[in-house]
Amino acid sequence: MATFIWEGRTAQGKTLRGEMEAANQQAVLARLRSQRIQPIPARVRQKGKGLERDLRIPGFGSKITSRDVMIFTRQFATMIDAGLPIVQGLDILSQQTESRALKNIIRTVKQDVEGGYTLADALKKHPKAFDELYVNMVAAGEVGGVLNTILNRIAIFMEKANKLKSKVKGAMIYPTTIIVVAVGVVTVLLLFVIPVFAELYGSMGRALPTATQITINISNWFRRNFPYLLGVLVALGVGIRLYYRTEQGKVAIDGILLKAPVLGDLLRKVAVARFSQNMSILLTSGVPILDGLAITAKTAGNRVIERAILTARVSISQGKTVAEPLLESKVFPPMVCHMVSIGENTGALDAMLKKVADFYEEEVDAAVANLTSLMEPLIMVVLGVILGGLVISMYLPIFQLGTLVS
Repeated sequence: MATFIWEGRTAQGKTLRGEMEAANQQAVLARLRSQRIQPIPARVRQKGKGLERDLRIPGFGSKITSRDVMIFTRQFATMIDAGLPIVQGLDILSQQTESRALKNIIRTVKQDVEGGYTLADALKKHPKAFDELYVNMVAAGEVGGVLNTILNRIAIFMEKANKLKSKVKGAMIYPTTIIVVAVGVVTVLLLFVIPVFAELYGSMGRALPTATQITINISNWFRRNFPYLLGVLVALGVGIRLYYRTEQGKVAIDGILLKAPVLGDLLRKVAVARFSQNMSILLTSGVPILDGLAITAKTAGNRVIERAILTARVSISQGKTVAEPLLESKVFPPMVCHMVSIGENTGALDAMLKKVADFYEEEVDAAVANLTSLMEPLIMVVLGVILGGLVISMYLPIFQLGTLVS
C-alpha cells in the first residue's frame, strides 16, 4: 500500500492534516469520510510524488530513536493515567513529538484507532518504531484493562535497556578510539615519515643498525602493498558482513563472540540480563509464556542464545520445563537455570526472572568496569611497544653518529 498525505475539515470547520496508508486515493477519501472528516480532494496526494514530494538527503533524514519512543511512552502513560481518551492523547502527542518520523507514525496510529483498530494492531503496522515486545505488552494491557500500568512498565523497561546499552557502548568507545588513532599514526609513519629517514640515511653510505634496517624494509613493503592490503581489508569486511547475513554465519560468528575472552563473558551477561528482563515484564503483563519466549528469542541479540530460548519454548510445548533445555544449551549460567527452575516450581517465574535481571545488570556493570580496566593498560603497553619501537629504531643511526663525533 502507498502512503497518502491528506487534508480535510471537521464538522466544526477545523482543518486537519495527516498521512494514511491506503491502496488508492479513493480509499483515503472513503476512510476520512467514515471518520467524519470532509476531505479536500485537491490536497490528497501520494507521498513522494509531484512537485511537493519530500526531499531527503541520505544520512540526514529524520530517524526514530529508542529515546523518542521512550519519551512518547512515558507521556502517553501519564495521559492515560489522567483519564484522557487514547485518541485525544495520541492527537496531543503527535503535535508535541520532536521527531518528524515518529510524529507521522503517531498521526497514522491515531487515524487507525479512530477507524476501529485496537491500539496494539495500529502500533503493529510500524515495526521500526514499535517492536514485537512493545506491541504484545500493549495488547495484554488492552485486554486486561491496565494499559496505563503496562505503558509505565514499558517506559521503565526501555530506560533500563537504554542504560544497559549505553554502558556497553561507553566501555568500547575509548579503546576503539585509541586503536583507530594508533593505526592511523602507524600508517602515516610507515607511508610518509620513515621513507624520509631512509632517504637521509641512504646518502650517509654507512651500514644501518639491524633494527633500523628492519623498520625501513617493513616501510618499503607496506608502501608497495598498501593498495592491496586496503583492498583485502575492505573485501574481508564485506565478506564477513555478507556471511553474517546468512543463518550459518550468524550462528558461527555469534558463537565465536560468546567464546571470546573477557568480551564473551560481557556479551553473555548482557544477553542473560536482557532475556530475564524481557521475559519477566511480559509474564507480569499477562503475556502467555510460549508467546513470551518467542518474543524474547527475537530480542536476544545473539543467534546462539536465540536458539537456546526457542529450544526451551519447544520443551514447554511438549509439557517439559524451561530450565532443562536452558541448562543443556550451556549458554545460560547454571545459577540462572536453577533460579528459573525454582520460579517454575513455585509459580513465581516472573518474580524470579526479575531478580535474575537485577543481579545480571549489576554483573554487567562489574564486567564493563573490568573490561575497561583491563584494556586500558594493555592498549597502552602495545602502543608503547609499537610506536616507541618505530621511533627508537629510526633514531639509532643518529645516536651512533653522536657517539662517533664525541
